[in-house]
Amino acid sequence: MPYFDAASAAPLHPVARQALLAALDEGWADPARLYREGRRARLLLDAAREAAAEAVGCRPDELVFTSSGTRALHDGIAGALAGRRRTGRHLVVSAVEHSAVLHAAAALEADGGSVTEVEVGRTGRVDPAAYAAALRPDTALAALQSANHEVGTEQPVTEVAEACRAAGVPLLVDAAQSLGWGPVAPGWSLLAASAHKWGGPSGVGLLAVRKGVRFAARGPADEREWGRAPGFPDLPAIVAAAASLRAVRAEAAAEDARLRALVERVRTRVPELVPDVEVVGDPVRRLPHLVTFSCLYVDGETLLHALDREGFSVSSGSSCTSSTLEPSHVLKAMGVLSEGNVRVSLPRGASAEEVEDFLGVLPRVVAAVREQLGAPTEAAGAAGTAEELVVDSLGKRCPIPVIELAKVIGDVPVGGLVTVLSDDEAARLDIPAWCGMRGHSYEGERPAERGVAYTVRRRA
Repeated sequence: MPYFDAASAAPLHPVARQALLAALDEGWADPARLYREGRRARLLLDAAREAAAEAVGCRPDELVFTSSGTRALHDGIAGALAGRRRTGRHLVVSAVEHSAVLHAAAALEADGGSVTEVEVGRTGRVDPAAYAAALRPDTALAALQSANHEVGTEQPVTEVAEACRAAGVPLLVDAAQSLGWGPVAPGWSLLAASAHKWGGPSGVGLLAVRKGVRFAARGPADEREWGRAPGFPDLPAIVAAAASLRAVRAEAAAEDARLRALVERVRTRVPELVPDVEVVGDPVRRLPHLVTFSCLYVDGETLLHALDREGFSVSSGSSCTSSTLEPSHVLKAMGVLSEGNVRVSLPRGASAEEVEDFLGVLPRVVAAVREQLGAPTEAAGAAGTAEELVVDSLGKRCPIPVIELAKVIGDVPVGGLVTVLSDDEAARLDIPAWCGMRGHSYEGERPAERGVAYTVRRRA
């Protein structure tokens, strides 16, 4: 069964498995103890730290292992903010950061601090000039991911790091998605990553803090990991994480070229095979293994289940796959279609045959889901007679409001208006996106007695 969700968790690398099993026998003792077993465990921990530091591009004594990538991000942000509290309590982040960063930002705001979210363009990339403009005299920390976890767009870390350095602001880089593919561009002050993203075991993160960066660890003091990661380390998992990071880096160049070609095949063929599809993310400055596309008139959860029944494991950022029924904050920030969203992230070793099989199945699956939802099969035809129509889609979730809009747009003449009433947050993204894909004009929104009224003018 093809597994195409490596951006969530990559399959355990064979080297990680071997290292884990070996370390279970050799690395079970307390590395802080001076007797023979403790010294052996300490040697393993030191070797793992050196290997990870080499991959990150930092000194071994600048890197600590944490219990997860999320923990590394939370501790990194909290420690940097605390260390620079005399400067201020202002944090700058991009609008497409991982939720762990945004949750930390929300906690800062709840505690009286301030946060600036830098917007992104339609490809999901921040403008370095806009990011630089967000830095203030009271900015204590800036955070930017190296590459986006949902659409694969690489961020301009070098340019943002230069702006932060000029402003005297430390930059924390979330390198979870990119570290297995190569070192992060220089200039960062703090870096966080997670082992299960590159084929290591889950439950291991790393946090690097450059010497000279003001940092004050939060929480009770602990003698381990320089006080930055309290508690007994999961040494076998740490050893396996470091070993697999070194292994995937050795394979990165070859796998980059191979998977990039397969992803380009998906990017090109999906819009040819499936009508009304938008491929999102930067087409060039992107991770080699990840592609995301959104399908009109498709319920994302239903589509994922249908693909799962066909033997393909993929993920989605669509609102329909979230317990909150909210659109993905990444897609929302980009202003792209959120319904029917599919993220394909190929693991190392994914074959061309598996990709071709996926492309062969996808059109039939999408067509079946659209038919199940009663989606229109043709664009609007001749002009209707009603100058304006109102579609009541209150209480209906994605993609029903857009489907109902598409069904009636032909009932008004060219220049006529259709107003959709909806209380689904996804409509704020998907109706304008539908207009862009169909050549109609989105006239804007206004509050309604219930929900929001979205108005569209027919142009074709």
